[in-house]
Amino acid sequence: MMAPNQSKDDPRLTGPVRRYLAAQSLDPLWAAVRSRLERNGLVPAGTVSVNLDDEGADAVGGLLGASVPTGNVRIKLESVDAALRRSAAARGLISVCVELTGPLIDRQSVRRERTKSRASVLAALEAGVEAAGLSAQPWVSALVESVRRTGLLTRSGDSAAQTVAVASRALALLSTNLISDVLPEPTWEIAQLASQCAGDAHGLDDGTAASLLVLRAAALATGTPMPSTGPGRRELWLRIGVSADTVSGTLIAWGLRPPGDGPWAKMMRQRAEAGLVSHVTMQEWKVSAGQERWGVPGQQVWACENPQVLQAAITSGARGPLLCFSGNPASIGLTVLDRLVQEGVDVLYHGDFDVAGLAIATRLYARGARPWRMSAHEYVQAAPRLPSAPPLAGKVPDVAWAPGLADAMNKLNRALHEEAMLAVLLGDLQ
Repeated sequence: MMAPNQSKDDPRLTGPVRRYLAAQSLDPLWAAVRSRLERNGLVPAGTVSVNLDDEGADAVGGLLGASVPTGNVRIKLESVDAALRRSAAARGLISVCVELTGPLIDRQSVRRERTKSRASVLAALEAGVEAAGLSAQPWVSALVESVRRTGLLTRSGDSAAQTVAVASRALALLSTNLISDVLPEPTWEIAQLASQCAGDAHGLDDGTAASLLVLRAAALATGTPMPSTGPGRRELWLRIGVSADTVSGTLIAWGLRPPGDGPWAKMMRQRAEAGLVSHVTMQEWKVSAGQERWGVPGQQVWACENPQVLQAAITSGARGPLLCFSGNPASIGLTVLDRLVQEGVDVLYHGDFDVAGLAIATRLYARGARPWRMSAHEYVQAAPRLPSAPPLAGKVPDVAWAPGLADAMNKLNRALHEEAMLAVLLGDLQ
């Protein structure tokens, strides 16, 4: 039978008409219709497959004016739309579906807008990279593809354009560091860089879309994996000349006894006598340590790359002084090295015999440190005794401070970390 009459002037489905169309037996119809309309761009076209019980089949048949079987039935949306307009409801399928099931989403339109937005964001990113003078770099296409694939910027929504703008300014300021084969000095603190690029000292805080975008570019430019941890991200910032903050990066000191009567020098001597390790930060340097002397001319201070060496030195009873950079030096490490060299202190440095270790050593020696057990002779003596040492991660370039070292390492193809040379290093510290 036909749906009951309703005045065409009624703004909503009410009374008998609403009860007829909103009957529970028609729920499968409206669910299928809603899904198809949202996929169809809100066009009442095509068919839906609906499983109807006896009551539902009678209700649909009454609406369409035709016999409808029970079970799985295919129904044309055009037919339902026309029947509703002829019925007492006096309105089309879309209006009725909205009335009964709530607002519809034009998913085709949403996809088109999303695609348009994504294309716009990626175009802005390419323009930003070009403005930064980096468009010719071989990793740029991989950066754009990575951003497209991961949806890093489209997830930023309305702030995507701002994210690109901030990251582009940062890339421009760091462009020289991004294309250099030499590890740069930390010339920026991250809050300072953020203030310059975003007008907000927190604009490049860990986890922000802008910081992740800059780090993704840095990872591709330096050929390193995108870090997944906070320390890893700070290390990657350092690789492009940015110090994460004034308190995270440290220089570890053991047995350091600075001269002078200042409060910081006295404290460090007390800690050394008490057998305590000191973690010096850039914040400490700015407040006190930078105002006092660190050594005297001719004094020897040893320095290492890995904390395990310092730990072993402590256990062995070494008096020191021994400094540890903990990998790629933080800003405080370079600052202290510069001070010690200026004061005439003889700083002897040992690091890992691998590609990254030699890059760090080259950087430190260029600032005035001297090699400590880092010659081709030491490497050739140690490598054969360690057949299980891992292979090198790439070819070692020549280094001016150790003739023949690169040739020896490339020939033997063994990476020797500092721990492998503990016995000889500790012998020097006794």
